[in-house]
Amino acid sequence: MPDWTYAPAPESAALANLKPAYRPFVDGEFVDGGGEPLKTLNPATEEVLAEVGTASTEDVDRAVAAARRAYEQVWGPMPGAERAKYLFRIARVVAERARELAVLETLDNGKPIREARDVDVPTASAHLFHHAGWADKLGHVGLGPDPRPVGVVGAVIPWNFPLLMAAWKIAPALACGNTVVLKPAETTPLTALVLAEIAADAGLPPGVLNVLPGAGDVGAGLVGHDGLDKVAFTGSTDVGKEIQRRLAGTGRRLTLELGGKAANIVYDDAPLDQAVDGVVDGIFFNQGHVCCAGSRLLVQESIEEEFTELLRARIETLRVGDPLDKNTDVGAINSRPQLDRITELAAAGDAEGARRWTSSCPLPERGLFFPPTVFSRVEQTMRVAREEIFGPVLSVLTFRTPDEAVAKANNTPYGLSAGIWTEKGSKAMWTAQRVRAGVVWTNTFNRFDPTAPFGGYRESGFGREGGRAGLEAYLTA
Repeated sequence: MPDWTYAPAPESAALANLKPAYRPFVDGEFVDGGGEPLKTLNPATEEVLAEVGTASTEDVDRAVAAARRAYEQVWGPMPGAERAKYLFRIARVVAERARELAVLETLDNGKPIREARDVDVPTASAHLFHHAGWADKLGHVGLGPDPRPVGVVGAVIPWNFPLLMAAWKIAPALACGNTVVLKPAETTPLTALVLAEIAADAGLPPGVLNVLPGAGDVGAGLVGHDGLDKVAFTGSTDVGKEIQRRLAGTGRRLTLELGGKAANIVYDDAPLDQAVDGVVDGIFFNQGHVCCAGSRLLVQESIEEEFTELLRARIETLRVGDPLDKNTDVGAINSRPQLDRITELAAAGDAEGARRWTSSCPLPERGLFFPPTVFSRVEQTMRVAREEIFGPVLSVLTFRTPDEAVAKANNTPYGLSAGIWTEKGSKAMWTAQRVRAGVVWTNTFNRFDPTAPFGGYRESGFGREGGRAGLEAYLTA
């Protein structure tokens, strides 16, 4: 074969319009936060991108009070058709500024520009457009002819899809007439603050949306605030459990979208090349920083050798490197602590006797990177099969019968997603009915649409985002 490589195709970092400093957004204005400023880093270089002001306890109080005032006086009483106009404006500007937002997301998060450009930003805009269309049709959701908004929503989002997760929370909440106090992740606050700027430019009334950057103490102060009517959280299972304990008995609503350890089941009659691409997308998309990542491959024993060979050949074509290069497939790990956790769990796989295979793709000399890795001969008791690694690490297990595939797929405390690969529709339906997961994909993976509900069971949380089911979380009959 010819010895050739792709020429670099870098996107310009200047398109992000990066500012030296960012501030919290409270009651329609960017304000000096009372917390200790933080520095957000570029994971690909570990260089400082910007200084970000953070919220104090007093800032949380001010934001919640502003959201309550806006809810009672302006946004809650506003007709749905009028609310929709603001959301449509925001959605249009997100689409118009898509390239800027994609570059900013890649700089702050480390994901490949191709994914930020083609997935994150368009899907965020789509959620805003979709929910804007629902704002004057809430009587058709299925909660009676005149459902009412819940009130003030505290939303806490993770670092893996910063802009998209913000849109997932903000779009349905505002469409239903609620107001929002949003706490973005400590390591990725920038696109949420630009979204606040877009909302202000769209004329969104003061207090309807507030954005409070900061660390875990800001999130804890927000979710425990007595002025909220609902908490919407996406993040780790451990933090979700703590939030549930804290809100128990308060009467405040709660939805949780937590971790996962999804099974990607490949039957012997699957279209193998298509399945290989689906498995690769399922685990290496966004460096594996995906709650619903297909981190457990369950492949039928009769095709294990052939499928593994095809899989490794496909992984060898993945390019790890500069996230701003349009040719990059696997970008940077978001933070040093996350890279340390991935490294620790991979070492546990070695120690427990799994066989590690690592892509030969060279890693950049600086920055936070981890190579695409596959563990074979994995037993269900091993940590790499049980714990959420949240990185580009795939564990391979085998099965002989459909019953065994289902049993192994369900042998996890999680229940967020699953994938099924087979040419037989009846087998796919049989399996989907028995796999305990909130989202089941057939002959595809990681497909998201604002019209379709997303969410899990058991330790993957409860509640749904997207579709009519997602609107129910923000309405009361």
